[in-house]
Amino acid sequence: MNVKADRASATRESILATAERLFAEHGVHAVSNRHISEAAGQGNNAAVNYHFGTKVDLVRAIARKHFGRIERLREELVDAIDGDGDLRDWVACLVRPSTSYLHELGSPTWFARFSAQVMTDPALRVIVLEESLSSPALARAVEGLNRCLDGLPPEVRAERGDMARQLMIHMTAERERALAEGTPTPRASWNDAGTGLIDAITGLLLAPVTPAS
Repeated sequence: MNVKADRASATRESILATAERLFAEHGVHAVSNRHISEAAGQGNNAAVNYHFGTKVDLVRAIARKHFGRIERLREELVDAIDGDGDLRDWVACLVRPSTSYLHELGSPTWFARFSAQVMTDPALRVIVLEESLSSPALARAVEGLNRCLDGLPPEVRAERGDMARQLMIHMTAERERALAEGTPTPRASWNDAGTGLIDAITGLLLAPVTPAS
C-alpha cells in the first residue's frame, strides 16, 4: 500500500471513530458531516462526503466496522452448542457477543450508545436490522431459541422478542454511558452485565401468559 493509500485509510478510520463518538453522545441528526470533519481534524469540511458519501452510508460503515467481530463471537457460541442447547444457552448466544465485544474494546466505548441512537431512528434502524438479519449465526441462534419456546403463542413470542431486543440495546447503552461518566453500575464487569441480561431475558421469555379477555 502506498503512502497516499495509507493516508486515506487513516483518514477514513479517524472519521469513523469520530462520527461514532459524536453520534453516541449527541444523536445522529444533531451532528453534521461538517462537524465530524472538523472534530476529526480534517481541514476539508467535505471529507466525510468524499470518503463515505451520505450520512446513511457513514452509519452503515460504522455498523459494519463492529458487526464482523460480533458475528465471529456469536459463531463460536453457536458452534459450541452444536444445536443442543437449552433456552438460556440460546439467549446467551444473543447477549454474550455484544457484551464480550464491548469488553474487548476497552474503555471508553461508544458503540452501545451509537446502536441505541440508530435503533430509535425510524430512517436508520433498518441499517442495523439489515446487517443483523444477514448474520447466519444469529439466524441459527434465533432458530434454537424458538425451538425452546414452541409452546408460546406466536404473537407472544414476537412481542417478547421485541422486549428482549430493547433490553439488550438499552441496558448495554446505559452501562456504557455510566462507565463514560464514572457513575456506579449495577454490575462490576461486562461479563457480569451479560449474565444479568441473560437471567432477565430468560425469565421474560418464560413468564406466564395471561389469556386474552
